[in-house]
Amino acid sequence: MNVVFCGTPEFAVPTLEKLADTFTVKLVVTQPDRPSGRGMELLVPPVKRLAVQRDIPVTQPDKIKNNAELRTRLEEIKPEAIVVVAYGRIIPEWMIDLPPLGNINAHASLLPKYRGAAPIQWAIANGETVTGITTMRIDAGLDTGPMLLRREMQILPDETSIALSPRLAAVAAELTVETLRGLKTGSIAPQPQDHSKASLAPLLRKEDGLIDFTRSAREIYNQFRGFQPWPGAYTNFRGNSVKVVAMRPASDGPSLAPGEMRFSNERLFVGCGAHTGMEILELQPQSRKAISSAEFVRGTRLQSGERFGS
Repeated sequence: MNVVFCGTPEFAVPTLEKLADTFTVKLVVTQPDRPSGRGMELLVPPVKRLAVQRDIPVTQPDKIKNNAELRTRLEEIKPEAIVVVAYGRIIPEWMIDLPPLGNINAHASLLPKYRGAAPIQWAIANGETVTGITTMRIDAGLDTGPMLLRREMQILPDETSIALSPRLAAVAAELTVETLRGLKTGSIAPQPQDHSKASLAPLLRKEDGLIDFTRSAREIYNQFRGFQPWPGAYTNFRGNSVKVVAMRPASDGPSLAPGEMRFSNERLFVGCGAHTGMEILELQPQSRKAISSAEFVRGTRLQSGERFGS
């Protein structure tokens, strides 16, 4: 089977690798190299790095909707399927209609839940205990196409999005190959999504990481786990932003008002909503390196009754 692959980040790498081992990948379409970091050095997409290693042709168009050059190239290749995994671009109608088996997407949720750009992060942040991969045929909507195969996976109690992502990526690779084989043999019957049960997982914003201490400790901890590595979890203290690097719900701490802090037996506790508490283990004050909670307390000379969020 001749396929074209569209993808960009590390999450998409296992699927490209599996496709290259199983079928003939005629072309990889990925995002352009982007300047990154303080030195603004060009960052090569992980998918491109693998494609170069495997001697697969690569193209990195800025736009694809009205890209005549890309359209001509794909028409010449005549792929049986186009596989899309975390590419980061909306697939245009002409591309959807091109391959006979369609444009196949491996989405990191159990559709129709968590349609959108950040399904792994929002599933954890919302306290889900089960997630998975759904393969689907792309249509003109946002993750609204007919479902092909799906596989569930448990989210571990303390698992972050950083840890869950590679586990899901491995499942996506296996399921994508299984999906293509099933479409080729006609053994897969596409199933429409129940749009009434849909939920969204939009792009994360900086403000999504702001801790609301009126929420319960478990809700805050889920948010912390889900929004790693960015935007993370942060609060304010004495008018300055402070990133919380490590935390855990505390059942043995003092009873405190939401946001109120207390340092006891070398442990820093903060009150949360619903009469719950959090232990803060590590923090990173603005423009400084990460430090332990004990170092933070001693450095700031924490006063009785002071609160996070102020």
